[in-house]
Amino acid sequence: MENNTATTTVTEIVLPGEVEPGGLRVTTRELPSPAAGQVVLRMEATGVCFAEQQMRLGKYFDQPPFPFVPGYDVVGTVTATGPGVDATLIGRRFAAVTKVGAWAGALLLDAGDLVAVPDGLSPAAAETVVVNGVTAWQMLHGTAAVRSGGTIVVLGANGGVGSTLVQLARHAGIAVIGTAAPRHHAALREQGVTPVDYREPDMYQRIRQLAPDGVDAVFDHVGGAAVVESWRLLRRGGTLVSYGTAASKDADDNPQLPVLKLFARLAMWNYLPNGKSAHFYNLWAGRRHLDAFRRRLREDLTQVLQLLADGVLTPQIAAQFPLSEAGSALALAESHTVAGKVVIVPDRSLS
Repeated sequence: MENNTATTTVTEIVLPGEVEPGGLRVTTRELPSPAAGQVVLRMEATGVCFAEQQMRLGKYFDQPPFPFVPGYDVVGTVTATGPGVDATLIGRRFAAVTKVGAWAGALLLDAGDLVAVPDGLSPAAAETVVVNGVTAWQMLHGTAAVRSGGTIVVLGANGGVGSTLVQLARHAGIAVIGTAAPRHHAALREQGVTPVDYREPDMYQRIRQLAPDGVDAVFDHVGGAAVVESWRLLRRGGTLVSYGTAASKDADDNPQLPVLKLFARLAMWNYLPNGKSAHFYNLWAGRRHLDAFRRRLREDLTQVLQLLADGVLTPQIAAQFPLSEAGSALALAESHTVAGKVVIVPDRSLS
């Protein structure tokens, strides 16, 4: 593909509405030439995160109207550049956080959203720490600002964000109590995590026994009524970081209502005179100040990718599926039976 002179036919996965994973559609279309400031990125790895699971049910807080192409992040190689973009980007590998659109053989992106991937990292390995890595890094070192020697609780410690958060915390000298199904406990112990069965009726009581003086931070992707229990686990001066509403995934009410209720509860807690704080982490906060947002994301993701390249982080790949089997990838991710991230790659990569 030459600079902005050609179109190319790409395969895309379309989410047509509130369907089961098998209802995803495999389509093709002509991808136009990149406009000013844009590049064409050939997808080499994308993946499934909780956002796509919520979008399938129409429950993601600010998802686009159906139909649309899902895909929250991507790793790939630039194949064409638009006017005003450095042509030397062609042939180089980058990562990007997209929110939607990445479940495609190639996509148009603003060049300003690209983050360089270190040499030697496979696309699938890099993919595991794009949205998961920058989310975990910003929550741990930004929102909660947990110091070495502290103790945190990670709900869903075997998940995509959770498994990355665990590794970053342990690298920073932070003790971790992690909830997961028993089948994941041995792997968590190997990483120095104290595991707790999330299905135990007295899970929070068990955590309080492990940390009777409270913890420095709780990272909660569940939301719902149990977020109160997460708040109670904190010591004075501790931080609750909420970053999802998994508890409401299958609820039938307004998809925005659980999030709005959570926002109100977190805001109220910040006025209590106990030194604790509560925050809802949103990766996209501050995007209206685009240059600053991109700079921060690039800096944070670059650090995480370098830790991966240096072997400090281990890529947690749950499974790999070809793009045409994105429905199966989504179904596996929703089964909650695997650890790490389900990765989607071009069909030819698994042929």
